[in-house]
Amino acid sequence: MVPLLSGLMREHDALFMEDPPTAEFDRMLSGSIAVDEYLMTDDSEYPQFTKLMCTALREFRSMGKEIFQVEPYLENLLALHDFFADGGRPDELKKNTLMYLVYLAEKKSTGALLAYYQTAASRSFEMTVDAVKRFARTDAARFRLRDALRARALSALVDNFASSFVEAGMMHYPLKRLMAQQAPRPTLLQSVFPANEILRNLGQKGHLYGPGDQLTLLYIFHPEITAADRETLLAARALIYAKIITKEELSADTMAYPHLQDELLCIEVTRGLSVNDCRRLFALIRGVNTFDARRILAEEVMGSSPHLGQSLISGRHHDIAVKGQHHHEAATL
Repeated sequence: MVPLLSGLMREHDALFMEDPPTAEFDRMLSGSIAVDEYLMTDDSEYPQFTKLMCTALREFRSMGKEIFQVEPYLENLLALHDFFADGGRPDELKKNTLMYLVYLAEKKSTGALLAYYQTAASRSFEMTVDAVKRFARTDAARFRLRDALRARALSALVDNFASSFVEAGMMHYPLKRLMAQQAPRPTLLQSVFPANEILRNLGQKGHLYGPGDQLTLLYIFHPEITAADRETLLAARALIYAKIITKEELSADTMAYPHLQDELLCIEVTRGLSVNDCRRLFALIRGVNTFDARRILAEEVMGSSPHLGQSLISGRHHDIAVKGQHHHEAATL
């Protein structure tokens, strides 16, 4: 994704990254510290991606582009961590502050996530599905708050530049609408999915939202929805998807898009599952690791979909991993 994102960034005067501001980031951009030294202070889930992106950002800074880290929610979350580390208590938080709103959102979401983990370990399939839905609702509320805070901060800043690039993950669909509502003057905003060009060149189309992401997006846009059948189906599929998706960073043969291929494969596998299918499969894979879960699922689907079964075992999406025929919708504004 780095070459695709870099190409978009090169076209804009200011770059707004989806991170809380840190002094180490500015020092890395200026060359005061090496990228590898900066990475030691950055708890990145994808270190190779982060390293390549930092190298690109240093180049852009040398070209005179303005680069900012703007993510008020995460900034307040880090401040909250420092507050508790210094001995602060929840009842000492001022009720009318952003930090308190972030605290409430994190408390609800983290509590729901822990409840899901506990339920998934030993309770029934039905109870686990309900736990998935409860977490997705609290996670959606957290996304809504995060986007609202970021849109407010960004709307005031982008007005200072002729053109701006705003990094935004693919779950942040409301951000564009919120920024448009708060812009101090009419502003042209365009959502860009960088890998769509790859998709078009290969004659492919589709999306990269797993069932859990689809469920969360449903709640983001429709917080009061009670579409029980749809919610239950997505939550059930999310249980299976979470067990078989590759968790670690894949940095070899990146031009074959290994992450994208794996996500597309897992989406395709789970898309055809009914709630009853998920109930049966969940009993077989709930206590095993990713590798064994994929092996078990491959055996289960081999009869009806041999190509999917073989792909789960080999880690390739139909035999087209080498060709890279699918895309990753890393949304930007």
